[in-house]
Amino acid sequence: MEPNTEQSHDGWDVLPDEHLPRPNYFPAGLAMGTTFFFWGFITSGVILAVGAGLFIASLAGWITEIRRERNHS
Repeated sequence: MEPNTEQSHDGWDVLPDEHLPRPNYFPAGLAMGTTFFFWGFITSGVILAVGAGLFIASLAGWITEIRRERNHS
C-alpha cells in the first residue's frame, strides 16, 4: 500500500519534512556534570570542580551546536 503524498486520510494533510538536530553527547555531559557537581558537595572539592567544569563545557558546547545549526538552516 503506497501512501498518498497529498493526503493520507480523509481531511488529513501530510506534514512537511522537518529538520532534526544532529545527535551529540552534550546532554549526557550536562547530566554527568550535574551529578558530579552535587556529589562533590558530599565528598570533596575536586569532584565538585570537575562537575562544574564538565557542566560549563557541556552547556557551552550544546549552545554552540544549536547556534551553528540555526545559522546553517
